[in-house]
Amino acid sequence: MSHDHEKGRLPMSPTNPVSAVRYDRDAENVVTLTLDQPGQEANMVNADYLAGMGAAVERLERERDDITGVIVTSAKRTFFAGADLNILRDVTRESVGEFGGLLAELKGQLRRLERLGRPVVAAINGSALGAGLELALACHHRVALADPDIRIGFPEVTLGLLPGAGGIVRTVRMFGLQRALPLLVDGRQLTPSDAREAGLVDELATTTDEMQELARAWIREHPDAMQPWDQPNYKLPGVRPDSPAGYQALSVAPAMLTARTHGAYPAPERILAAAVEGACVDVDTALTIESRYFLELVTSQVAKNMIGTLWFARNELLRGASRPAGFERTTVRRLAVVGAGMMGSGIAYVSATAGVPVVLKDVSLEAAQAGKQRIAALVDERVAKGRMTDDRRRALLERITPAETESDFAGCDLVIEAVFEDRALKHGVLAAAEQHVVPDAVLASNTSTLPITSLAEALRKPDHFVGLHFFSPVHRMQLVEIIRGRQTSEATLARAFDFVRQIGKVPIVVNDSRGFFTSRVFGTYVLEGIAMLVEGVPPAMIENVARKAGFPVGPLAVADEVSLSLLAQVRSQEVADLAAEGQKPSEHPAYAVIERMVGELGRKGKAAGAGFYDYPASAGEEARAGASAKKRLWPELSRHFATGAGDVPESDVRDRLLFMPAVETLRCLEEGVVASARDANVGSVLGIGYPAWTGGTVQFTQAYGWDAFAARARELASRYGERFLSPAR
Repeated sequence: MSHDHEKGRLPMSPTNPVSAVRYDRDAENVVTLTLDQPGQEANMVNADYLAGMGAAVERLERERDDITGVIVTSAKRTFFAGADLNILRDVTRESVGEFGGLLAELKGQLRRLERLGRPVVAAINGSALGAGLELALACHHRVALADPDIRIGFPEVTLGLLPGAGGIVRTVRMFGLQRALPLLVDGRQLTPSDAREAGLVDELATTTDEMQELARAWIREHPDAMQPWDQPNYKLPGVRPDSPAGYQALSVAPAMLTARTHGAYPAPERILAAAVEGACVDVDTALTIESRYFLELVTSQVAKNMIGTLWFARNELLRGASRPAGFERTTVRRLAVVGAGMMGSGIAYVSATAGVPVVLKDVSLEAAQAGKQRIAALVDERVAKGRMTDDRRRALLERITPAETESDFAGCDLVIEAVFEDRALKHGVLAAAEQHVVPDAVLASNTSTLPITSLAEALRKPDHFVGLHFFSPVHRMQLVEIIRGRQTSEATLARAFDFVRQIGKVPIVVNDSRGFFTSRVFGTYVLEGIAMLVEGVPPAMIENVARKAGFPVGPLAVADEVSLSLLAQVRSQEVADLAAEGQKPSEHPAYAVIERMVGELGRKGKAAGAGFYDYPASAGEEARAGASAKKRLWPELSRHFATGAGDVPESDVRDRLLFMPAVETLRCLEEGVVASARDANVGSVLGIGYPAWTGGTVQFTQAYGWDAFAARARELASRYGERFLSPAR
């Protein structure tokens, strides 16, 4: 690709002289446009595509009188991958006019295609996301392969953008505002069957031949096909936004949206604005409105942050940026998981889903079987929603063998220990497992805090030992933190990396230390929230400002989720370890609160029914009591713990929660705990819920500006403690 953008220009010229869109006309005068960009794994919007589609549309218009219809399909495994994010990343305020011309050309081609005067069918033989779905919606009819691995949808909002190639305009005109907005705002990627149910796809086919037959049959039956919105009698489905009924229905939409995003993410708000405003005008004006909002977002810092981390950095990690070089790829043939609790059963579930046979062990066969039942419940949910067949369910559960003795580990080439955070307990189960696995097996711990080097002391082959830190709930959280102990070999690290990719997770590699990277940085967020409680800041203010800043859960709520008992146990182990080394533990006002909550007050967290929040005793009680039985902050918190005046400005509350994890990340980089900004950014967003709009803890400091960040950190340090002093970088 051209590097003109380095001089303030975008790579707008085609780089490949071979057309990216093949044009084939058959004996029935049906033209098949096959998307097949040379030298690329997937088709995407770039200069080559625009040149190819532009030439194809011009030829269709010239030959319109001689053709009976058009089928748009792909020669790739995917139908169309969307926009080239290299281009979107490089759009600046200086080049936005040039990019606006590119966008207008793209939308103009789709508009000409749908107004051709001949039936146009999208034959969706692979995933159609973003601009891929927008291309399909510009066709008059959509037939998709009924492959559950195919994904269809608008993921743009997850990168800080909106569907900018007509997706908003056409979806609203197809379904009306109330049905269209969830498809546009949620960023969900649907299976073909779900897309059919939603109305994005018209028909499903089991084979590519059947897909072609259905497309041709529809062309024969609809020779004069037009888009509904191009017909003279078209009316917007549902209510119009400028009608009394529409005003009433939409008046609550901004509040509902803000309740989800807390104003931290501009893209959903711009989607709502483009949808409502576009519904009040003609199609072509609506397309212009959509473009203006897209151009605003694509030049925003939030989009740059999210694209940089959630696309480019994440994909670099998936391709092996942190994997040791020089080792052949490996796959795990048989996995042993020790501990069938929530984490252990979660690890077993995602592994079995990826096709790995799993031995799930606990202290008794009954406990192990209970873990498998927990997995079965998750699988049954997927079957009920049509996301898994009964055959796949049966095969998945057959891969999981409950066990109560290590003798069942014969043939296992990977063991993952997922028991309670107690060093002696972990030593025992790891040493026992090592005696029954294959000689070159890798052993791993799911510990979130205990140093891997110290856990390796129980093993005969410490070089085969590594940390594999999963996050809860395992089936939803994408990240796995791979921890390299002092004796962990490069070969072991590579095999651990390969396993994480085998089960479809995103790996980051960090070096051994107490709390590693994610737990250490996450801990600063929780502790800072508790510290503000001591200072007299109202608990509701702490939680609400955290959500307004973009954190998915407030620090007090997330402390309850993790368990205050676990936080107390981790602190106790840290104090004991440091004492054995002749060192003093760090002081923090939050620790006394945690100790008193667990010891004196017996409020141990959500699982115990009481922590910083009160929780309903049971789902039945919640149903009987109604909304009042939902969790609520414990009314006695301030009385028990507030010693300060609470005169902390909201801006300081927000910045303390954002800055403290960022400062701790800089320390981790300085100490070599995490090797790169890439790993830190991806790890902080996917692992600990640092607001995605920031692009991660390091990107937050870079976008803030290093000098400005350091100055603000010094200001916070002067008010709230030296922990805010960032290391020199």
